[in-house]
Amino acid sequence: MQQTIQVKVGKLIFDCRTEGNKEDELVMFLHGFPESSYMWRKLMSHLVEKGFYCVAPNLRGFSKGASPKGKKHYSLDKLSKDVLDISKSLGKSKFHLVGHDWGAAIGWKVVHDHRDAILSWTGISVPHLQAFGKAIVVDEQQRKMSQYIKNFQWPYLPERGIRKNDFKAFKRLWKHSEPDEVEAYLKIFSVPKQLTAALNYYRGNYKLLKKAAENQILGDIHVPTLFIWGKKDVAIGSYAVEEGHQYMKDDYQYLELDAGHWLIQTNYQDLQQAISVHLDRNSLGN
Repeated sequence: MQQTIQVKVGKLIFDCRTEGNKEDELVMFLHGFPESSYMWRKLMSHLVEKGFYCVAPNLRGFSKGASPKGKKHYSLDKLSKDVLDISKSLGKSKFHLVGHDWGAAIGWKVVHDHRDAILSWTGISVPHLQAFGKAIVVDEQQRKMSQYIKNFQWPYLPERGIRKNDFKAFKRLWKHSEPDEVEAYLKIFSVPKQLTAALNYYRGNYKLLKKAAENQILGDIHVPTLFIWGKKDVAIGSYAVEEGHQYMKDDYQYLELDAGHWLIQTNYQDLQQAISVHLDRNSLGN
């Protein structure tokens, strides 16, 4: 049975969805934007049956008690440190990591900087950040796809647009989500400071991503990696995905689906099967 616990990290308090036996291997799930830990509930229950302890935090800005004011608090350095701090608070020095969208972006940083802590890594939709950042600058298709990131750099206006007509723009993105899932998301984004905090992911890291066109912002990945991408993704083009493969220096599995960006909702069985196999292959028991 899933429950939400509060995990204190310094002055921040994270709401973490949990399920399973705390003695089992930890699988941590990182959600993206505009979603929350709620997206992982079905997959968590499946993996608990396979003997894993599952934890999905509402990330910085998405947890009411962990939404500091100002974009400087949402750098990838700080977001990735949160993941390590949460795992330490749970008493786990090694864990499996799964991330989608911004959760994938954070995950690439975590597994690059802390490979000794990672048993396996599953990135969904967003590829290696060096490749993605470069694509934003040099690939015309990706530039067009990422125009919304540029638009999010404005203060106030994006928030106003998102709230317009009772979150109509977000509800279009959530068309594959169940009503209770949409309700859970709206509960977060209806709080003004949390909506701004979530947008600060884009505002606090846009310049860093663009630097990838000329400088290295992230290097090779030395952990067992599964990367899943939908070739109809309207936010992530093929250039970034293909560019990202070169950085994988451990066991690497790539799954391309005939799907879009919201894969946990539209292609759940594909994800469940691929992630289950990946976790089993890299479990400490094997």
